Amino acid sequence: MDEKQLFDFVQELGYEDLTQATDQYSVWDCYSKSSNIYVELKCRRTHYDKLLIEESKFDRLVKAAADKNMIPVYICSTPNGVWAFNLAGAELSWVDHEMPATTDFTDTRTKLKSVSYLDINEGMQLA
Repeated sequence: MDEKQLFDFVQELGYEDLTQATDQYSVWDCYSKSSNIYVELKCRRTHYDKLLIEESKFDRLVKAAADKNMIPVYICSTPNGVWAFNLAGAELSWVDHEMPATTDFTDTRTKLKSVSYLDINEGMQLA
């Protein structure tokens, strides 16, 4: 599943007013005014029982949602399903990992990133 397919899937779940960000560098991917949610979408090609989230993305999404008095939501797809996490009030433990600097796989540079993991058993399985 790619991000466009994930967006369409979430929209078909009943979020008809789901609106995509127009800026590709936005701290959020979409929002629903009727459901009062700001959403970050992520698609993983491999299934993990604990889904990675970067602290910088988490912080920016939570702040942007709070500025609009909305709920920050992280939705992640893997080959085994789709999970949603309400990040409002989430208390995550952060660890530093050396990770690819970009999602461009031809770029082999790495960067130290602060990350946490969201257990799929603590999320809501959507598919």
